[in-house]
Amino acid sequence: MDTVIDFSDAVVNTKRGGEIRILLSPKSGGSSTGLMGVVTLAPGEFVSEHYHPYSEEHLYVMAGRPVLRIEGSPVPLAPRQAILVPKGIRHRLENPSSDPVEVVFHLCPLAPAPELGHVDTEEPPGSRATRPDGEPTR
Repeated sequence: MDTVIDFSDAVVNTKRGGEIRILLSPKSGGSSTGLMGVVTLAPGEFVSEHYHPYSEEHLYVMAGRPVLRIEGSPVPLAPRQAILVPKGIRHRLENPSSDPVEVVFHLCPLAPAPELGHVDTEEPPGSRATRPDGEPTR
């Protein structure tokens, strides 16, 4: 398939922390085996701890110096470095620096259903967000 997805056209998700954009997936781009996107973290931001029961996750640092916590242990990363998070392993991506972080991620294979692909193990920072009418988003 020759569908091109522009970064600026991807929907921004902030529920789990930072700005997560899914660029290629079954819905965008027609992927049948996995999904790919970009997470951007401002200084001090993080993506809350979670795991993927069906997928391994590949991470590639484009910019900044994030810390990936794998099962609670910190793994400092730098630009042009990649790391694999195996299926079922708890992980959390943090930006402890004063510079923005940009990381490309890819998950495969896909979970049997989208709601089964991601299990939160800590409360996401965006879970306490409210709608414009003041009601919780949950």
